[in-house]
Amino acid sequence: MEEARNVSMGKSPRPRADGARELAESAWAIVLFCVACGAVAGALLPLLARLLLALPWAPLEGPAELLTSVPEPALTLGTIAVGALGGLLLGFTGVHESLSVRVGDTHVTLTVRDSAQEFPREEISVLFRDGKQLVLLGPDGMELAREHCGLPWRRLADALTEHGYAWAEEDPHRAEFRRWVPGTPGLPPGADALLRARAQARKHEDDARDARELRGELLRLGVVVRDEEKRQYWRLVRRD
Repeated sequence: MEEARNVSMGKSPRPRADGARELAESAWAIVLFCVACGAVAGALLPLLARLLLALPWAPLEGPAELLTSVPEPALTLGTIAVGALGGLLLGFTGVHESLSVRVGDTHVTLTVRDSAQEFPREEISVLFRDGKQLVLLGPDGMELAREHCGLPWRRLADALTEHGYAWAEEDPHRAEFRRWVPGTPGLPPGADALLRARAQARKHEDDARDARELRGELLRLGVVVRDEEKRQYWRLVRRD
């Protein structure tokens, strides 16, 4: 419930034969950026190790001594290669996790993690940006999707409005959110326990999938959740 790639960050959305527009981050840009960052980090690693050894007391002194025992230029070339390889793997992960949006006259399709979600026009009330996330709301205020988005926001907004979808600069229901604290009154039965579990899951990056699934469980109870740093905020969707 919350929850194609062709247009680069600096180019216009590509029109398709059916009139739809597809926006996606450039896979090459993501991979090259991560490789470059990894290579720079690898180049700096020998210097950091030497700086640690120059201190009267330093953490990881043993690994630093082992690293600096490798002669130059093999040491620097090796750390650069390892850093670039790590960046390459991180870049492929980033491409896999990146969001693409296909905007058509009758549907909006979100594709991420090899999974596509299609939302008919009549089910979409408004789309908006919440920090680094793209959010879709239904006519009743229910959250249909919330995905991390690295696309140029202005281009995305223009593509949506050109096809007649409503775009807002911020959440139209933002004033309805209340900060969650354990035992908050007004929540449906079971929602407080789910929010407790989600707060715990959000402390660990490895549990991001659990936090996502718990968001889905809360939506089924009519509770919409938004995050600000480590804090959770919630609002109820009033259903007829």
